[in-house]
Amino acid sequence: QVQLVESGGGLVQAGGSLRLSCAASGRAFSTYALGWFRQAPGKEREFVAGISWSGDSQYYADSAKGRFTISRDNAKKTVYLQMNSLKPEDTAVYYCAAALTRATAQGMAPNYWGQGTVVTVSS
Repeated sequence: QVQLVESGGGLVQAGGSLRLSCAASGRAFSTYALGWFRQAPGKEREFVAGISWSGDSQYYADSAKGRFTISRDNAKKTVYLQMNSLKPEDTAVYYCAAALTRATAQGMAPNYWGQGTVVTVSS
């Protein structure tokens, strides 16, 4: 069992940056693939970025490539999402996720979810 708690969301102007954090509790954190998803109002939840259990491999949705960076610190049981050059279309609730199966460029299949943190990008 893994519990995930996100933080770092907020209001930012277009072109600005935010860093999301997700703190985990529970056992075997380092064996999970981790990722970030987002859900904009009226839209389905979508994959944003994923990272392997070791941190050696990262995967991004096309919308995130070149602007977002996912990283993890297994000693701190934390995963991060650095978001730069934010756009109004990045406005969404961002969810942290943990999966027993590997992440790929197509996404991941989470077993656990955080409660979400709101990111609002103003134009």
